[in-house]
Amino acid sequence: MIILAKLAEQLNAQLTGDAACGVSAVATLEHAGEGTISFLANSKYRKYLSQTQASAVLIRADDLPFVAPGVNALVVTDPYVAFAQVAQMLDSTPDIASGIHPSAIIDPTAVLGTNCAVGPHAVVNANVVLGDGVQLGAGTLVGQGAQIGAGTRLWANVTIYHNVVIGKGCLVHSGAVIGSDGFGFANKAGNWLKIPQTGTVRIGDKCEIGANTTIDRGAIEDTVIGNNVIIDNLCQLAHNVQIGDHTAIAGSSSIAGSTKVGRYCIIGGGVGVNGHIEIADGVQITGMSMVTRSLMEKGVYSSGIPATTNAEWRRNTARLRQIEQLFQRVKQLEQQLQQLSNDGQPPSTED
Repeated sequence: MIILAKLAEQLNAQLTGDAACGVSAVATLEHAGEGTISFLANSKYRKYLSQTQASAVLIRADDLPFVAPGVNALVVTDPYVAFAQVAQMLDSTPDIASGIHPSAIIDPTAVLGTNCAVGPHAVVNANVVLGDGVQLGAGTLVGQGAQIGAGTRLWANVTIYHNVVIGKGCLVHSGAVIGSDGFGFANKAGNWLKIPQTGTVRIGDKCEIGANTTIDRGAIEDTVIGNNVIIDNLCQLAHNVQIGDHTAIAGSSSIAGSTKVGRYCIIGGGVGVNGHIEIADGVQITGMSMVTRSLMEKGVYSSGIPATTNAEWRRNTARLRQIEQLFQRVKQLEQQLQQLSNDGQPPSTED
């Protein structure tokens, strides 16, 4: 439980109400109860502010008149950011592992920092280096020569291949595979010849990798993920991809090999990005888009087609099939108009 007076101090918030009130959990405005704290970040949910049963709310100053009677308020600049900070303070997620489980397999050459925890049946291979406070969940495997920075946590059944480097304070969710081979093959007379992937993966500090996401090792040079990059579930990053600091990638997106994504980019869910292209800093790509060329200017890009009724989709598809015919007709009309402009006479209608 956190007392509101202390919370206000930590958030640099203006407190209205009972400073001695304590909160122990976060909740939505609609379903909050006694002892919980909620927030209002979008004015369209303001109607719930006057009805909420929360003990406290995080709001902007202009929402203060709408707070329900008896509900304490913390006035902040950005309620959603404040909510994230409070949620971290009240986080009840259990530790991924505690101590070294008897069934864990740790190679004698591995170096473990202080307060490391290794769960049941986890495997730490030769020459691995784990920083202070690293937690490895049950069944997680860390390959030869891998390095994992202090405070990084790997949930159950994560696979880290050989020589992968992960920075400090990262979180990797279950089923993620980091450092598997990139899709490198040469074709000789119809037969595929595998190209050994001799690079590795380097991940910066304070990154989060979602469940069942895969990040391939580099073919020759490394695949590189910057600092504070967040990658959702079921994403695929191919060999030699580079992701700039503070970029966010939503679920089921795939980035093909040797593509460079800048800093502070936002890539929506289900986006496909072609290989060997570059995306500038600050680019935003909406969900289900297909990026086939470099995007070198900051801005928002889209290509996905929103769902519509089947009847409208059929009509639009039929018209799309006629686009070449329509193009040729427009081109012909332009030529006729140009001829009319040049000689002042009506264009000929003869074949």
